[in-house]
Amino acid sequence: MATVEIEYCVPCGFLSRAIDVQRALLTSFGQQLESVTLETGADGVFVVRCDGDVVFDKSTDSYDVDDIVREVRTRL
Repeated sequence: MATVEIEYCVPCGFLSRAIDVQRALLTSFGQQLESVTLETGADGVFVVRCDGDVVFDKSTDSYDVDDIVREVRTRL
């Protein structure tokens, strides 16, 4: 089972994005995931990791929930 961590910038107001990604992953994969955790951060961070590997980083990728779900799917 995979674990997913979503690190998001609190001052930037990225909580709603983080929750959207969390909901999409849990809806798509349910029991295939051990956990989908939210981690607070700062300095504009928005990074999604699956088993420690970065699958999305706002600094280099365009934000698209469906793309994030597809990237996680390839690792399950």
